[in-house]
Amino acid sequence: MTIELLISIIGFGLAGYAVVGNDVIQTLGTFLTSNSKRHWLILWSYAALILSATLIIGWFLNDGDVTYGRLSKIPFPENVGWWFILPPLVLLVITQLGYPVSTTFMILSVFSTGNIIEKMVIKSVLGYAVAFSFAFVVYLIIARKFESKSSLDKTQMKGQKRFWLVAQWFSTGFLWSQWLIQDFANIFVYLPRKLDFTWLLGSLVFILILLGLVFKSKGGKIQEVVKQKVNTANIRSATLIDLTYGIVLYVFTVVNTVPMSTTWTFVGILAGREYAINYLLNKHLIKHTYKQLFRDLYKVNIGLAISIILALIIQQLK
Repeated sequence: MTIELLISIIGFGLAGYAVVGNDVIQTLGTFLTSNSKRHWLILWSYAALILSATLIIGWFLNDGDVTYGRLSKIPFPENVGWWFILPPLVLLVITQLGYPVSTTFMILSVFSTGNIIEKMVIKSVLGYAVAFSFAFVVYLIIARKFESKSSLDKTQMKGQKRFWLVAQWFSTGFLWSQWLIQDFANIFVYLPRKLDFTWLLGSLVFILILLGLVFKSKGGKIQEVVKQKVNTANIRSATLIDLTYGIVLYVFTVVNTVPMSTTWTFVGILAGREYAINYLLNKHLIKHTYKQLFRDLYKVNIGLAISIILALIIQQLK
C-alpha cells in the first residue's frame, strides 16, 4: 500500500465520520425526534436500506461513479498529501461543538480548482434563499391547520396516526435519497471517481456502521438544532418539513451537477418555517425567532469562513 493510498483511505474514513455525524441530522433529525420511542435499530434499518439502494443504483447507472456526477468538475488530485486530511479533522472538532456547518465547503473547497468554489457558494446561497422563501409561503398557507395547538388535538391525531406514520416514512425516504445524491460527493471525494466492486462494498459497510452510531446516539449535539424548533417532535410537522426539504433538494439536483451545501438549504427550510409559524400563531415570539434564525445562519457562516481559510492554507502547503 502506497502512502498516497493510505492518506486517501484515512481521508475517506475521517470525511465519512464527519459528514455522517454533522449532516445526517439535517435529513433524519425530524425523523429521529418524532420516532424517539421506537428502537434505533428499526429506524437505522430503514435508513440503511435507502442508503444502500441509492449508492448501488448510482454505481450502476454512472459506471462506477457513486456521486451522480457531482465530482465531474473536481478531478482526483495527482498528488495526495497529508494536508488533505485537515478538513475532515477540523470538521470533526466543529461537529463535537454542535455547529451545523457546511461539509460541502469544508471538504470540497480543498479539492476544487478554478471558479468551482464560487459556483458552489452561489448555488448554496441561492439554495438558502429558495428554501426559506418556499418554506415561508408553504407554512403561511398550512400553519393554522397543521401547527396550531388546536390542530394538534390528541383525539384527532389518534384517528389519523396511521396515515401520518406512513406519510412520514415515505417523505423521509424521499428526502434521504435526495440528500445522499448531493452529499455522497463530500465523502467519496477522497476516493477514485470510478469505484470497483470491492471499494463499493467496503465503503458501503463503513458508512452503514457510522450511520448506526448516529442512530444509537439519537443524533448527538447537532440534533439540538432540530429540537429547538416548533413542533418538530410532532409526526405531521416532521412529515411536512421532510417533504418541503426533499422537494427543494430535488429541484437543485435537476438544475445542474455543481455540488451545493445541503446545510444551508436545511437551515433555510427551518428558518422559513419557524418565521411563518410564529408570525401567524406566536407573534410574541418574533423577536426570539429573529435571534434564533440569525444564530443558526451565523453558525453555518463559520463553516464557510473556516473552509475558505483551510483552502488557502492547503494551497500554500502544496
